[in-house]
Amino acid sequence: MSGAQPGPAASASAPRILPGRVRVRRATPRDLESVIALRLALLREHPDHPIYGRLRHDIGARARRLFASQLRSPIEVILLGELDGGVVGVLRCVESTGSPLLEPERYAYVSSSYVRPDARRRGVLRALLGEAERWARARGLDQMRLHNVAGSVTADRAWSALGFLVVEEVRVRDLRDGGTH
Repeated sequence: MSGAQPGPAASASAPRILPGRVRVRRATPRDLESVIALRLALLREHPDHPIYGRLRHDIGARARRLFASQLRSPIEVILLGELDGGVVGVLRCVESTGSPLLEPERYAYVSSSYVRPDARRRGVLRALLGEAERWARARGLDQMRLHNVAGSVTADRAWSALGFLVVEEVRVRDLRDGGTH
């Protein structure tokens, strides 16, 4: 995604333990099963969504290959949030290239952020995002972007509270069956 040179990785030292017993650490290949479980849970929360509700029949095998590759990527980080010793959240951050016509040249793209429902409202997302911000700043990035599901009041409130502004909309037109709607 980015032609930029890889920068410093997220802290490979001891995981950061944050207030409320939230622990954030960089995922490793040994965490692949947790990453798969959390990221597929995110997709399955939106079965009626016109994009995310169209899961492939072999999603498990595809997820394993894709997420394993992402865990090895030099331009992204997958972070895990833990509460009471269990993995309850995930957030992926990618160093992305902007348009050659616009500033910034590079930015941090936040994707696949998910916190298990029973662990929400306990600071996990804020802690994950804080570590992603440190990772981005260490790479010289000065902007973060993300997409979230349209119409989710919970997501809108969470991302607004974390300082994100709505600046764009993504629209889809289905071309199956005539594509009139």
